[in-house]
Amino acid sequence: MTARRTARRRSGGSGPARRAFYKHPLALVESAAIGPRTRVWAWAHVMPGARIGSECNIGEHCFIETGVVLGDRVTVKNGVAVWDGVVAEDDVFVGPNAVLTNDLRPRSRVYRGPVRRTLLERGASIGANATLLCGITIGAYAMIGAGAVATRDVPAHALVVGNPGRVVGLVCRCGARLARRGANVGCRECPERYRIAGHRVTRVGKSAS
Repeated sequence: MTARRTARRRSGGSGPARRAFYKHPLALVESAAIGPRTRVWAWAHVMPGARIGSECNIGEHCFIETGVVLGDRVTVKNGVAVWDGVVAEDDVFVGPNAVLTNDLRPRSRVYRGPVRRTLLERGASIGANATLLCGITIGAYAMIGAGAVATRDVPAHALVVGNPGRVVGLVCRCGARLARRGANVGCRECPERYRIAGHRVTRVGKSAS
């Protein structure tokens, strides 16, 4: 059976190919809740009960546990394990070998009940090899730098680096750095404009063409 036919069967119907998700022949997909045009690559494992939206990209050697919720257009790069309790909203990017957790005091033989919830808000980006302590929220369009360790909530549009992670700047929806001062600030790489007060960023529209 071809990969495309397998994808159609896994989608739970025989509708047009555009409604199916793609499953690499070497991937293990046990969830029926996967949106159209999502791609799951080789040696990835999606467990029963995980929910993945449309147009997502799940890289090689990824593990998506039962209870995970991924929105639309989420990218999970190679070598990432996403554990129960993690919710990623639309357009989130998780870089290669990033580490997500769901237990603050893990022990092999001690069960403490429900896992800690970690929320990645819309458009947030997690850099390669970054680590997120569980139970925190990464704000919309925030960016966690490569190798950073986020131990607390991160404001929207914040740029976080280091261990422990600290806010060192602000970023546009496109990812470019923003000036920290001024009532209204325009991005230097796209038309977006913002109002900035401390670490609070409010989108005010786009520059006129």
